[in-house]
Amino acid sequence: MSLPFVPYSTQFSSGKSASKLLKKKAAEFLACTRTTATLLEIIEYFKECLARKAPTTPCLLTLEYLFTELVRRGEMRSFSTNGEVPFDNDLQANHRQWLLEQYTETFELIVEGINHEKQVEASQALATAMKLLAVESHHQSDAEQFPATRLKQVLMAMLSSECLNKHLFHRFLEYSSYLDVIYYCWKAVPSLVPRNSAPSDVFKQNFLFLLDAISFGKDKMKETDNVLCAPLVDGFDYAHVRKQINRTWGFVMNWQNIEPVHEQLLILLLEKVFVHLDKPVLLTDFLMDSLDVGGTVSVLALQGVFVLIQQHNLTYPNIYEKLYSMFEPEIFHTKFKARLFYLADIFLSSSHLPEGLVAAFVKRLARLALIAPPQDIVIILRFIGNLILRHPALKRLIFHPTGGEASCDPYVMEERDPMKSKALESSLWEVAALQNHVLPTVATAARFISNPLPSVEWDLSSVLEINENDIFHKEIVSKTKDFFLNIDRPTGMFGYCGGQLSSQYWKLF
Repeated sequence: MSLPFVPYSTQFSSGKSASKLLKKKAAEFLACTRTTATLLEIIEYFKECLARKAPTTPCLLTLEYLFTELVRRGEMRSFSTNGEVPFDNDLQANHRQWLLEQYTETFELIVEGINHEKQVEASQALATAMKLLAVESHHQSDAEQFPATRLKQVLMAMLSSECLNKHLFHRFLEYSSYLDVIYYCWKAVPSLVPRNSAPSDVFKQNFLFLLDAISFGKDKMKETDNVLCAPLVDGFDYAHVRKQINRTWGFVMNWQNIEPVHEQLLILLLEKVFVHLDKPVLLTDFLMDSLDVGGTVSVLALQGVFVLIQQHNLTYPNIYEKLYSMFEPEIFHTKFKARLFYLADIFLSSSHLPEGLVAAFVKRLARLALIAPPQDIVIILRFIGNLILRHPALKRLIFHPTGGEASCDPYVMEERDPMKSKALESSLWEVAALQNHVLPTVATAARFISNPLPSVEWDLSSVLEINENDIFHKEIVSKTKDFFLNIDRPTGMFGYCGGQLSSQYWKLF
């Protein structure tokens, strides 16, 4: 006998008591699934929690347990999959069909819960939806059928246009490494891109978070048993996945992006997408335009240009002028400054570059060292030393006879063309000035111009990631010499010292 429906206000309370009552109702329904009102009460309570934006975790866990049991028992298996249509008087078939309809409605509510304003509740809704996908696939009649439609519902729910869902994509990492999830995600991703109108900046960021969360599959192909729901019938089709990646990226490249989205897109391109593109050279115009943006975007674009030059024979005649213009005071306050020094070290590694060009970089870096943070000064000084070692003729900059001083330096800092900056006519008075820096670490690093140069270059990797805390810690733990001021160690303020009785001259009354 089914219980009559009772509104939330009298039937359910909140907190632990609501959780206990939900478990009791679920057990009651599973004991007799004919008590349909009990299931409807739970679903109705879940709807009310969503409408009031109340905590939904107790409902989610209860519904997950309840439908998991129903799927395992086979009580929701639809007869229509075998081409059979249940008769009106077939009560069992009609009841199963009703349960299947309730499951479909409940799954849509769970997907709606993914957009809950509280991150904990939203993450739990995502976890519940993915667990139900796995259970549904494992216990249905067609064991090789993946619930791709329901997965697409989940992906669409995460791609909000109003709020960033980085917490959801972080939770999605638990499932995005499975081969079947990877394959069907990439199968659905191109259809998730809006075509009729430009997406919002929030949607763009969420979409890039999604692409970053999904594994790209090539390194997972050998893990044939690594599936969440069901094994892929024909194995993992990387060629199809790669085609979908290229198709998706074709849509993404047409977006007009604000700087944070532009930066996020370039990071994803460099770290994951580049190796999967069929024609990376088509990115040339995009990367060239990105070089003119400035700041972090230009640094990331420079790395992309370097990959095209190194691996795809791209010719960019003004690359050194672009690199030269990136060394501005603002670069020391970006999180990718180490990447800029690393790339500059590679671009300037050739010993066949014109001396005037390399001298311009040396002088620009030396001038920036006067205003750079201490940890960056060490990097700059090591970099300058390496450039002089690669081009021995630049030793003339160390003590140039007519190079002038701070008041009459011929070097033109404002000149954008490094070959016209008159760097070869100048001297490294900036490095000489840094030998008097208050920090011993900086002063010691600057003394390389006063000592014989080493035979091998300094290892930049050892200093690229240092920060102010590292320098402070190094100074704290450095050993200092002890200087003795007395022959005999004094035993007190008025004791014997140097063989004389000092206490007789100092008495307290």
